[in-house]
Amino acid sequence: MTLENKVIIVTGSSRGIGKEIAQLLAKNGAKIIVNHSNSEKEASATVQSIKDNNGEAIAIKADVSNREDVTRLFDQAIAQYGKIDVLINNAGVMISKKIKDNTQDDFNKQFDINVKGVFNTLQEADSKLADNGIIISVSSSTVKLMFPTYALYSASKAAVEQITRVFSKEIGRGISVNAIAPGATETELFLKGKSQEFIDKLSSMNAFNRLAKPIDIAKVVLFLASDDSKWISGQVIGANGALV
Repeated sequence: MTLENKVIIVTGSSRGIGKEIAQLLAKNGAKIIVNHSNSEKEASATVQSIKDNNGEAIAIKADVSNREDVTRLFDQAIAQYGKIDVLINNAGVMISKKIKDNTQDDFNKQFDINVKGVFNTLQEADSKLADNGIIISVSSSTVKLMFPTYALYSASKAAVEQITRVFSKEIGRGISVNAIAPGATETELFLKGKSQEFIDKLSSMNAFNRLAKPIDIAKVVLFLASDDSKWISGQVIGANGALV
């Protein structure tokens, strides 16, 4: 699946799933904007790994929850490469607590980054994404589950899914808009603080008895970022091994 000469912004791509997405899309010919909010070292390492594999990438620091930062992210990307073909809204944060234990700051942080972040990038993309472009936002399969401690995170991702559906009919210009909903994925951030018993329980809930690898998610994004997927729009694609 060639992405030759496509310019792609991947928000939150200094590590984890975002990093895997950035690297795989670059291997398939895309020019990547590695976005991060506060991970300069990791973002530079991601860019370097892409360049080491004969790819092209730059890092741009921008907090997606800040509108001015998002405007600058898009403008710098266009200044560097002349256009933006694909936007991947991967930046997100998860705070796992029971509803009664969440603070106002916990609520605000998740909705500011997970929801307002997508809102901000879509507003910029409305005029700055190239005609016939592609937008992919990362949701979560927890939206369809009733996991204790995941209420606010799941609610924020449910908002992303509905924004995705509506925006797919608003933007026009031949642009497709979808979301991908991964299940539990084996990243450093996800595994941190979780017991082996809990990881085994999560693994047993899907059809393959394992957590997803970041590359499992990246391969689905690769398809959605290619022109082969153009007739898919306004959809939420579950990438969860039959978890839900």
